[in-house]
Amino acid sequence: MTNVIEVSNLFAWFGDKQVLNGITLSVKEKEITAVIGPSGCGKSTFLRCLNRMHEVVPNTKVTGNVLLNGEPVYGPGIDPVLIRRRVGMVFQKPTPFPMMSIYDNVAIGLRLNGCKDKAVLSERVETSLKSVGLWEEVKDHLSQSGMNLSGGQQQRLCIARAVAVNPEILLLDEPTSALDPASAACVEELLREIKKLFAVVIVTHNMQQAARISDMTGFFLLGDLIEFDTTKKLFTNPANTRTEDYITGRFG
Repeated sequence: MTNVIEVSNLFAWFGDKQVLNGITLSVKEKEITAVIGPSGCGKSTFLRCLNRMHEVVPNTKVTGNVLLNGEPVYGPGIDPVLIRRRVGMVFQKPTPFPMMSIYDNVAIGLRLNGCKDKAVLSERVETSLKSVGLWEEVKDHLSQSGMNLSGGQQQRLCIARAVAVNPEILLLDEPTSALDPASAACVEELLREIKKLFAVVIVTHNMQQAARISDMTGFFLLGDLIEFDTTKKLFTNPANTRTEDYITGRFG
């Protein structure tokens, strides 16, 4: 399968503090890649480097190479806004735009990309909401605020908003940590379906979740990528004792 993201020798800093130490890995199409590790190990920073969100924070720096379908994410003349349109992102806390309807929450990315055709917008909104299993629940309430939805529905709405613009990859930072178990299970099942369309990278503290839904897993520790392998091998026969210690609960 094709590599959607190729990361090589990636370093990142917040001011003088180095938080990533030469990360190298690849993310393949039609796969879910999980990133696990204790708090403060660089997982979220790594994710935000993939779509240049890291540099939104003042006094940050990134070096190394990130290729998105063979094209550089960093480099002279590369517009980070265009990169972020190609790389969808969903955050830990559901973030519907509060002053917008359910419809407009999904349509906003399309409009920002220049789509003005109402028929096209409506078709894409419906398709996106169906793809996250939300259409039947909201089709009669599209003009209502997205804030009226439950937490699980709000997170699925945010995923619909991300996939509406047909990204090349979808990044998710702890997308189920604020949800109840039933809502989290719905999102997990959704991600299994979405990976048929988009490569997915998910940061999670929940190792059971990583084991359930991912194809590949990377274990981060203190800014280092300790081990990156198939999820089955990493969880059943890790090559590094630090990985084994973490997944068996000896630390973290």
